[in-house]
Amino acid sequence: MDEQNLIKLEMKLAYLEDFLNQLQDVTVKQGKDIEKLKSENKVLKDKVKDLSDWAEGDIPDRKPPHY
Repeated sequence: MDEQNLIKLEMKLAYLEDFLNQLQDVTVKQGKDIEKLKSENKVLKDKVKDLSDWAEGDIPDRKPPHY
């Protein structure tokens, strides 16, 4: 293998290492985003459940006026 081919391989390796680092950064950020969204989703679910429990007895079981 001549020196020119070795240089090309080293350059490709450097680009691939950089690309891998970028992918890793994106993956870590997405993991954090997913955890944040899970937490927010749980809060919203709890709020909806609380509102549902609170309003359970107040909603009459009848047809709306437009029927």
